[in-house]
Amino acid sequence: MNQPSSATKLKLFCQVLAWFITTGAVALAITAWGSDHSYHFSQLNAYQVFPVLGLIAYSTMWSHYVASVIRRLLGLDFHTLKRYFAVTRFIVLACICLHPGILIYRLFRDGQGLPPSSYEHYVAPGLAWVTLLGSVSLLVFLTYELRPWFSKRSWWRYVTYAGDAAMVAIFYHGLRLGSQLQHGWFMKVWWFYGLTLIASLAFNYYQRFLRQTKSPTV
Repeated sequence: MNQPSSATKLKLFCQVLAWFITTGAVALAITAWGSDHSYHFSQLNAYQVFPVLGLIAYSTMWSHYVASVIRRLLGLDFHTLKRYFAVTRFIVLACICLHPGILIYRLFRDGQGLPPSSYEHYVAPGLAWVTLLGSVSLLVFLTYELRPWFSKRSWWRYVTYAGDAAMVAIFYHGLRLGSQLQHGWFMKVWWFYGLTLIASLAFNYYQRFLRQTKSPTV
């Protein structure tokens, strides 16, 4: 019986690790949200449900950055995590649309109108712009879904830059508005996400700089 090669084992290790990090991050998000409601879910309303979708979305996107860095450090090609990204991107897409969508719909049903004015009735005075920051970031993330059609265009790198900036913006958005992020253990987890996101971005941009400055092969 043929034994798997070391390269195959390394790819499998990367794939398992990526899924482990993602499921762990999502589990932490759900746990933090659930504990905030004492795990009593029968009486939840839309205002109490929509936050967990944002936590899941961000935790999953953070996992994407970390998994990509791990793949590069292991010297593996992009296709190693192709299936992983194909599955988890739909989770992210669903959550980032439902997270603001549920809030906007509920505010409208409650007679508060539509964004951006409706946000002023939900958040503390002066923080409506932070909510709007989340909406702008959503548009950036949705634009990134056009990657299969436009990734070869010269201007696409600016969409990538905008996506990275949106990740930082959402970190701040959650830190200012997330009820699960104002105190307790999950706030520390969130700061860990922020610091490792910055480290991942620094690594990615440094690698990109090296590729751009590398001397062409003669």
